Amino acid sequence: MEARKITANSKSDYSSIVQSSSFQKLLSEKKKFIIPITIFFFCFYFALPILTSFSTVLNNKFIGSISWAWVFAFLQFVMTWGLCMLYSKKAAKFDDLAEKVVREGGTNE
Repeated sequence: MEARKITANSKSDYSSIVQSSSFQKLLSEKKKFIIPITIFFFCFYFALPILTSFSTVLNNKFIGSISWAWVFAFLQFVMTWGLCMLYSKKAAKFDDLAEKVVREGGTNE
């Protein structure tokens, strides 16, 4: 990536950018993605300690001497990597929307 020279903006420039439709769309798109993914992550992450502490459901055998607790723990690594890859792909769209915000500079198009 190439570093860009950033010029100082006045307060009125900031206000117009925040109120622009392209900036509002960027925030909306990010919220629609980040909030559900974060909720899913926390539910999946805290399910393991909660299920192992308060139930025996994960103590059942999966294959051989491997229990479902080990499978669930391994899936947390898979989930983390999967979410990172998903966010990396989605971030390209966010970057495009951010570029549009910068190009418009607060004009409401």
